[in-house]
Amino acid sequence: VWKVHGPAQAILVGDALFALANEVLLELGTVEAGRAARRLTTATRKLIDGQAQDISYEHRERVSVEECLEMEGNKTGALLACAVSIGAVLGGADDRTADKLEEYGYHLGLAFQAVDDLLGIWGDPESTGKQTWSDLRQRKKSLPVVAALAAGGPACEELGRLLAADAKSNDFENFSEEEFAARAALIEAAGGREWTAEEARRQHAVAIRALDDVDMPQRVREQLVALADFVVVRKR
Repeated sequence: VWKVHGPAQAILVGDALFALANEVLLELGTVEAGRAARRLTTATRKLIDGQAQDISYEHRERVSVEECLEMEGNKTGALLACAVSIGAVLGGADDRTADKLEEYGYHLGLAFQAVDDLLGIWGDPESTGKQTWSDLRQRKKSLPVVAALAAGGPACEELGRLLAADAKSNDFENFSEEEFAARAALIEAAGGREWTAEEARRQHAVAIRALDDVDMPQRVREQLVALADFVVVRKR
């Protein structure tokens, strides 16, 4: 909708879908519907917080790893946490079961976002549909960038110097492919790429462990594990 009809219409469609989702839930008129609607609205609030953080970080010179993980937890973690738990709530699951599924979804969201951050710098444009060095072009403080800036060492210092200069540049949009490639190489040399890949694997493992405490058919568990595996091994 954004591409065909523009941002204004896309935002209105998003608002309409959110209102419709709440209508669909509340039409059930059950206790479970109220619990599900609360989870949906809480997740939406967190998602908005995360998106606001993401935008504000583009204009900051430095962002900590902890701040980045908090932002991605709000933005992507909350969304998948809601998506995984809300069906269980509507099916009559107790809060403990729903909370464990929410935990799975939250950490799966962090794993997804870590992989997405890798793709945002090193992904194949034909696979991602984004420009080369997409996140660098938008000055995003994604996990590979903040991890590299926190690492210390010569590559970290040079990267910090370049990014600080970029923020003041009037010609940033006209940078060459080589200039973006040089920044990506410094992020990798400082360890940002490997740290983020390892964080994706760690969040994946935490998500899978959350399922151990949920009583569910083995077939369902296998499907949730397969979904988590797909998130982490996406082509990059």
